[in-house]
Amino acid sequence: MVLVDDFGREVTGVRISLTDRCNFDCVYCHNEGLGDTRGPMDASDEEMSADDVVRFLEVVEEYGVEKVKFTGGEPMLRADLEEIIRRTPDSMETSLTTNGTFLGDRAEDLVAAGLDRVNVSQDALDPEAFAQITKSGAYDKVTEGVKAAVDAGLTPVKLNMVVFTKTAGHVEEMVEYVAENPGLQLQLIQYMPELTGKPEWNIDIERVHRWLTDLADEVEVRDMHHRRRYYVGEGMVEIVDPVENPEFCANCHRVRVTHEGYLKGCLNRNDDLRPMGEMTREDIRETFEAVVENRVPYYGEYLVRDGDDGWTINEEYIGA
Repeated sequence: MVLVDDFGREVTGVRISLTDRCNFDCVYCHNEGLGDTRGPMDASDEEMSADDVVRFLEVVEEYGVEKVKFTGGEPMLRADLEEIIRRTPDSMETSLTTNGTFLGDRAEDLVAAGLDRVNVSQDALDPEAFAQITKSGAYDKVTEGVKAAVDAGLTPVKLNMVVFTKTAGHVEEMVEYVAENPGLQLQLIQYMPELTGKPEWNIDIERVHRWLTDLADEVEVRDMHHRRRYYVGEGMVEIVDPVENPEFCANCHRVRVTHEGYLKGCLNRNDDLRPMGEMTREDIRETFEAVVENRVPYYGEYLVRDGDDGWTINEEYIGA
């Protein structure tokens, strides 16, 4: 039985944060560089164990959940990532969002464990700019990781690039790079100043749409979110633009799980967290059903336009 929220959105996917630790300190991230980042290690006392994660997935499989994306922080700081993927129900598509620094050594093992897809964060092809954005000197490790993922068969590997003032000048080079490498795709992700508090970093994403429209050999509009895809050369570029796209949040089909084992209906909210108790199967069922029942679209419902063309929280949800 697939659960449906009050806005008619079926929940068919879950996004699970396995850790809040990250070996990058990206300037646009609202959860920068937390915790022990020496390398992959066992789950900490604050993180869900592999058994917790698998038990959760087995329960939500009963509700028709078909896809799971493992995220962080940096999920590859979990030494048991391969075990978790291997134990994920066979009915689910498994994907991973990573900064790529550990992919070079683990891509083949991840595929053997059952990983289907991978997204790698790469905000510039220039090592100096990359270092400035990520506060990391791991550029070579990331490019090696992307190559290893392609070689391991995780194609198409999706490169995630957040588009704001510090990366806008590198978009053209990244599009050219993807156009010349058929094993890669590019996701240009709209910067959300509401999450970072730096509106001066924002750029007009419609300018990027117009530029790609002129450049592309073909343009496609996806049913999901009405997101536009641009086919350029051998590659594909997709813009993820939730802020100005009224269909985006209205077509969200995911529930989020924090590394501590809290459920929430929206990635961008932290005022709707619900604990899963001792994470028994019944605890998970009750919490999952409650979260789906109370989830609302972020842009256009939880956030609404104010009189100055900005966003403000809908008073209906303050304190709810």
